[in-house]
Amino acid sequence: MWSRRTVMVSAAASLALSNAAFAAPASVERWGVYEIALKGPQTGNPFDEVTLSAVFVSGARRVVVPGFYDGEGVYRVRFSPPETGGWSWATQSNIRALSGQTGRFEATAPTGQNHGPVRVTKDGYHFAYADGTPFRQIGTTCYAWAQQSDAKCAETLTTLSTSPFNKLRMCIFPNVTAESIDPFVRTGSGDRDWDAKRFDPAFFRRYEDRIRRLGALGIEADIILFHPYNKARGFSNMSRADDERYIRYVSARFSAYRNVWWAMGNEYDGIKTKVMDDWDHLFQVLQAADPHDRLRSIHNINVYYDHRKPWITHASFQNGSAVLDDARAQPYRNFAQKAVIFDEVCYEGNSVKRWGNLTGEQLVMRFWWGTIAGTYVGHSEAYSEPGRTDGSWLGQGGKLIGTSPPRLAFLKTILDTAPTPGIEPIETWYDKHMGGKPFEYYLRYFGAAEPTEWVFELPGRKDDPKNTYRVDIIDTWNMTITPVEGVFTMDIKDAYSFHDPKRPVVTLPGKKWIALRITRVTGKDGVWTNPDLD
Repeated sequence: MWSRRTVMVSAAASLALSNAAFAAPASVERWGVYEIALKGPQTGNPFDEVTLSAVFVSGARRVVVPGFYDGEGVYRVRFSPPETGGWSWATQSNIRALSGQTGRFEATAPTGQNHGPVRVTKDGYHFAYADGTPFRQIGTTCYAWAQQSDAKCAETLTTLSTSPFNKLRMCIFPNVTAESIDPFVRTGSGDRDWDAKRFDPAFFRRYEDRIRRLGALGIEADIILFHPYNKARGFSNMSRADDERYIRYVSARFSAYRNVWWAMGNEYDGIKTKVMDDWDHLFQVLQAADPHDRLRSIHNINVYYDHRKPWITHASFQNGSAVLDDARAQPYRNFAQKAVIFDEVCYEGNSVKRWGNLTGEQLVMRFWWGTIAGTYVGHSEAYSEPGRTDGSWLGQGGKLIGTSPPRLAFLKTILDTAPTPGIEPIETWYDKHMGGKPFEYYLRYFGAAEPTEWVFELPGRKDDPKNTYRVDIIDTWNMTITPVEGVFTMDIKDAYSFHDPKRPVVTLPGKKWIALRITRVTGKDGVWTNPDLD
């Protein structure tokens, strides 16, 4: 190794300082991607033998950003400026031609739909973009869409462009039939004939193109780093050193894109070659490697990871029954003490597998129960169609044919006008089946029940505000909102609740999938407005 490295340094010395940086932009938007490209050595193994980073400075702010080798003698450093203003940079490397390069650029104010990366809100249980705009997660899973043909990827993006989904879970290592399957350089024709020390830059260029295209649609890319479904290839069963190299490489390539999230594992406990200490270690490697501090989670089959660990930003759960009721879902927040996304709750579809045969009604119901529990829920579908080798959007993307997406789009319109930072569970222990913001805004969900009336009671103690409310009847399946005539003025009913003694009940349509939206009357015109959004 030492002799190879010496040869590389000697070769680089002959190039000396003639290897200036390629032209870099003079400015980039805050939270955009500023890229430095440098010409350097191609001999030996640049992935292992060349170190490169750049130090970015603006005032008292100093950020060290790792670089990566992109093949054909090109090295890159990508940085997403967290603040506006002037930034200077200088490179550091063990190769003379790559070290000591300098430059400056201006980070300008963001424009259009650039709200910055998504972060967890200060309360710890919800999400917002960096500029404070609420992020109401309506996610989907499409594992290997990014590795399909260009035509299939284009079809998936077209589908997403008119969908309600603002986050998409996607694997780096494909888990179903795909066109692009080799993240590492091939050394032969066998499944295990690849070199973990040498990445295939073309594979990763293709993948990051998909990340960028999702970003242009306003969709977060929840990138799955490992999963148990490539046993023949063995990508998730590498040595610790190879895992570390892989994590550092993908972080250097992808973390500057503001729509990137990290999912360390999908069904992580199905990977039997790793133990809990390995996962903890890899999270620490990722946290140290990512100067942009993107969101980080891990997804289970049966064994729940301890999401209270400091490198976890939010909890990702798989559980098909946890969102059959808000009282089942809400304790997961207590366990994690962080924002919760039920990324997998079984899927809408016609699969013979029990995890892929929900009706659209059953999936939408899970979203509503999860919502009023103060959590978030994920979608996918597993419908078989001719020509689909894995039989689903879940694996390869393409078109959505299920009945749930329009209803999830309708749910999103409800959430977009709800209080910030998000819906909070309200007296879950007492089966109120209600979430919102106490004394301001409530969602009451009835699920598959078909009541013809509801006794109008709101939780409250004697010293709590006794406000006046309007009520809307929401048909979550037929996507209608029907205002109830008049208002309800609260007074004390008992030690724990308020009611309107003149209007004790709300008449309901006796149908499934009904919700109520109860909003405090404010303003001179008697119409409720969201003070958090005004």
